[in-house]
Amino acid sequence: MSRPHTFTAAVHQEEDWYVAQCLEVDVASQGQTIDEALGNLAEAVELYLEHVPTPTITPAPLVTHFHLPGSAA
Repeated sequence: MSRPHTFTAAVHQEEDWYVAQCLEVDVASQGQTIDEALGNLAEAVELYLEHVPTPTITPAPLVTHFHLPGSAA
């Protein structure tokens, strides 16, 4: 990759691991901390982009929050 690029990651916890997924390319990684998972993801995305001749990079989706009113149970 010739110039810096900012990617978007979604991170969730699975038991003792954090799983980080890049939203622009189909690459994921994991780590025991969020920082480790993101660092591993950055390395994995860099390797992916170096080895795939024409990588598909799609724009990240809009990620936001919404609220549901409490249920009347």
